[in-house]
Amino acid sequence: MFCNNCSTIEPIEDQGTIHIRPVFAELILMFRENGCAVEETPESCAVHYSDREEMLFLMQLMQDLPPFIRQQLNFCVTGGAVPDVQHKWIPLREFEERMKHFDVVNMILEKQFTSFMQPIVDGSEQIVAYEFLLRSSENGVPFQPYELFETARKTGLHSFLDRAARISAIETSALWLPKGVKRFVNFLPSSIYNPEFCLTHTFDTIERLSLEPTDFVFEVVETERMDDVKHLQSIFEVYRRNGISVAMDDVGAGYSTLEQMIRLKPDYVKIDRSLIDHCDVNPAQQKQLLTITDIAHDFGAKVLAEGIERREEFEFCCGIGMELAQGYLFGKPDSRPPRDYERSLICS
Repeated sequence: MFCNNCSTIEPIEDQGTIHIRPVFAELILMFRENGCAVEETPESCAVHYSDREEMLFLMQLMQDLPPFIRQQLNFCVTGGAVPDVQHKWIPLREFEERMKHFDVVNMILEKQFTSFMQPIVDGSEQIVAYEFLLRSSENGVPFQPYELFETARKTGLHSFLDRAARISAIETSALWLPKGVKRFVNFLPSSIYNPEFCLTHTFDTIERLSLEPTDFVFEVVETERMDDVKHLQSIFEVYRRNGISVAMDDVGAGYSTLEQMIRLKPDYVKIDRSLIDHCDVNPAQQKQLLTITDIAHDFGAKVLAEGIERREEFEFCCGIGMELAQGYLFGKPDSRPPRDYERSLICS
């Protein structure tokens, strides 16, 4: 099976070839009238460019094409070779967005990022897991993860970025963590078109590094609305069939509803920090937290409180039966585990 979201995407080089399809006589005439050499095939045409300015000039020319032509055009950029089935063709709108965000797009495609890890503790404050979070590489350009993913969405690269971030997290976990320590990794449901095919990169990476699938927990990120619960259920089923646990993130806020939680029955329920903040003194939050915890326990899930910064919050959450906690009280995201945790691994 072939999935366009999983096809090869290459950084836009300083020189190369723009391939365009379908072929329109108006498009060919416009290029040639402006001194561009055009190579034609029955399916597409190709125009070479020698630098970024020349590419931007070609894009500017296409602004004058009739709307009905612009709406049909698809693009593929290569270093000069004819695109094969593994190269991704994108609509003109996405291609123009890539030109608009040229530097950010190349940062995504060149994978100029790394994974930080934040500790997750049990009721006795022992580190039992880590969540992996996308951050800029050392000496790299700083970015906000949300803004990076938003740019990726506009440019049609959110599947590429989501997959690359998952693989980065898996590879980082192999460097620092022993077997038996859980690794929480985020994923965007909209980036996975066909779970059986699109997740093979993830499972192959775990196998390549000789890691245990049972050590992984993949959590759905609720920054986007997920109306297709059946699709998300199918993703959960594929993860579980491969020995991996699943989690719902930000439960109690945004688009995460109790109804969705009950239908999906994740192995872990992560409660949004907005409900945790000063929960020890807010009766309304306490009632909602108790409801979520009781329902999650009814179908066998473990509950994790996110964003804990005060000991009073931690004590309340433990007191109503939450098994796990995460937040600045226990440690900020870092590129490696705490040194005292590393020493405990050496001594164990």
